[in-house]
Amino acid sequence: MSVGKRIKERRKELKLSVDEIAKRLGKNRATVYRYEGDEIEDVPVSVIKEIAKVLKTDPGYLMGWKNSKEDLTSENSYYYLPTTISAGVPLEVNGLTENDIEQITLPDSVMGKWAGNKDVFFTKINGESMNKIMPDQSFIAVKKVGLNDLKNGDIVVFSDSHEYGVKRFYLFDNRVVFRPESTDPRITDYQVTDLENLNIYGKVVLFIVEN
Repeated sequence: MSVGKRIKERRKELKLSVDEIAKRLGKNRATVYRYEGDEIEDVPVSVIKEIAKVLKTDPGYLMGWKNSKEDLTSENSYYYLPTTISAGVPLEVNGLTENDIEQITLPDSVMGKWAGNKDVFFTKINGESMNKIMPDQSFIAVKKVGLNDLKNGDIVVFSDSHEYGVKRFYLFDNRVVFRPESTDPRITDYQVTDLENLNIYGKVVLFIVEN
């Protein structure tokens, strides 16, 4: 099997689009198609390493030197907001400056399809209103998206007049409902009708429970 076919096969295994690969490599989609079609001879080793990192595989596999596809040693760094976001009612969060933002490093095997995604940041939640899905004090990975990119049922990090929360998102006409997933029946929906002060910071794509 050629290098290009291995790249294409691995991309499809990870269910990644050509556009996603191009974005992560900092190249255009036509170049990625040329890689997959073996139209570029003598692809530099440095490029092979970058492609392998995006595809969470070993460069030796893409070159045909190894049979194992997985590279369990690869890892990436992500921005981490060292604060907790309430999973209950929105909770006031002190303003963070650029100096407050930290970085954490996680194995790609933990991050899965989100490994290396520069639009993903981490923070932490507290409270019990999402405890059917995410326990109190879970670390959450949040992918930056806008209001128009959300679907009903997505779990989002939002703020309403500078107060922050984590809930399931539902849009009904000009009213947004943030719905809990809790074992506590006393925890109810949080509704927003004044959308001017509503900010969506992203949707939760995975969570990690701290032992």
